[in-house]
Amino acid sequence: MSKQVNIGVIGVGPLGVHHASHLTKIKNANLIGIFDSDHQRSEEICKKLNTKSFESIDKLLDNVEALSIVTPTSTHRDVAERCIKKGKHVFIEKPVTSTVDDANHLIELAKKHRVIIQVGHIERFNPALLALSNLEIDPKYIEVHRMAPFMSRGTDVPVVLDLMIHDIDIILSIIDSKVMKLSANGTKIISNTPDIANARIEFENGCVANLTASRLSLKKMRKMRIFQTDSYISIDFDKSKSEIVNITNYDKKNKYAMTIHNSDGIEKEIKIKKYDNLQVNSIVQEHNDFALSINNQSPPKVTFETGRDALELAFKILEKIDSQ
Repeated sequence: MSKQVNIGVIGVGPLGVHHASHLTKIKNANLIGIFDSDHQRSEEICKKLNTKSFESIDKLLDNVEALSIVTPTSTHRDVAERCIKKGKHVFIEKPVTSTVDDANHLIELAKKHRVIIQVGHIERFNPALLALSNLEIDPKYIEVHRMAPFMSRGTDVPVVLDLMIHDIDIILSIIDSKVMKLSANGTKIISNTPDIANARIEFENGCVANLTASRLSLKKMRKMRIFQTDSYISIDFDKSKSEIVNITNYDKKNKYAMTIHNSDGIEKEIKIKKYDNLQVNSIVQEHNDFALSINNQSPPKVTFETGRDALELAFKILEKIDSQ
């Protein structure tokens, strides 16, 4: 049986509260306490969660072996560096850092101090995606829409780093090929950075991914559609459900089969498999993965290197937008 990892949370804003709350429910983790620069808020959250509010980061570090960092992106490097230098394992929300150089610095620092660092790309633990983990995916074309109503939270970074980066990370995890060509456009509407963006990513193996992200939508949408030879995969991250449509050779014994004739006039059978009502909490899943990685001294599902790679591609998309 895995031992409980003593963990603390740094930053209890809207997202940090969720991290702290769910950490109280994880069998592999023991929430020791939290720190937030707003000490009054920290005390209020601790009363609700029956945990301890620490008056400084250093005092929290002295009592834990791992940290969940949920502070503004601009602080990630400095906060994570303090934790890593004290030999603490680090879970850090996306975007990992403000620059790729900062991410590389933390990667080297973690190697030196032999600690595990995991990135909070929560959609990797979405049940709609986890349900497809045993499926062989070889995409030819991917279409993604991630739309959200406007919220002041997250506007300290462009929509590419706030929303699109989730899909960049997923796409890089399922396409085993290097980026060959990139084009993008976007615009500022209500904040000082792009609020709407579109990117077209072409890979060396021929796959093309078209990503659209907006934080000014009237309704929420988080959908990915994957097209590959003889099959179509639809993933709804918001509703945590997915669907696979396969086109196979027609079995004439099945008189109730749905069929279609392809361009050569050959009759094919359509098979649909749905995954829905999947009861998995993504925050719980990612923190369980973090705790197990610490216990087993093994790489987490979302390593800091993969977080760095997603960040690097996100910045290249932003460079294309800025060059319009």
